[in-house]
Amino acid sequence: MQLNELNQYLTEYLQPASFSDYCPNGLQVEGKPEVRKIVTGVTASLELLQQAQAADADAILVHHGYFWRGESEPITGIKMRRLKFLLANEISLFAYHLPLDAHVDIGNNVMLGNVLDLEITGWLDGGKNMIAWSELKQTKLLQTIADECSAKLNREVQLVGNGSKPVRTIAWCTGAAQGYIEQAITADIDVFISGEISEQTVHQVRESNTAYIAAGHHATERYGVQALGEHLAKQFDFQHEFIDIHNPV
Repeated sequence: MQLNELNQYLTEYLQPASFSDYCPNGLQVEGKPEVRKIVTGVTASLELLQQAQAADADAILVHHGYFWRGESEPITGIKMRRLKFLLANEISLFAYHLPLDAHVDIGNNVMLGNVLDLEITGWLDGGKNMIAWSELKQTKLLQTIADECSAKLNREVQLVGNGSKPVRTIAWCTGAAQGYIEQAITADIDVFISGEISEQTVHQVRESNTAYIAAGHHATERYGVQALGEHLAKQFDFQHEFIDIHNPV
């Protein structure tokens, strides 16, 4: 399909103008006018760009793109090498941050719930679709929840809390969403799952009834972009490949 048609469809499907974000969402680097194959990944690192070029991709779609608010503006160093590679190979780059987190069908939060076998009971953030929560049909021990997360994400998670605590309610938000634990505490949620953890999070857990599982920023945000790529491949006549660049964070 044509690049401008893909850009228009993604704009309509993800509604980036509805979000006040930390970066521009949408087409960040323009490449070939026709898209035959798209590669998806979490972050537009140079390694992802190189592997996408080796896979003969015409466009790359990521969750973490470029031009973040507050970053240095000059096109030098790492930024220069990434942009030079894309432009030299005429590969387009699409990036969607908050619009991909919050999408009700293929968003990171919805897809993480699917991976962890958690049925969404509701949202803790007034319809913004950023903090999902689930009420389990049967109570489980906190350590069991942590072990299941490690197995399903293929990554050892970090647990803060008493492993023998009974859990009936779970809330989650992917990526660097540790600050949302305050909403989980207010809602008296048994355990909150996110990607990262901060120093103060430990004290918030110790002084509340809510436990915390840090499951990895990269690990929790692998699924929305994959689902978006699969959705596009079904809608249009091109190939899709997800490339996972290992990141321990």
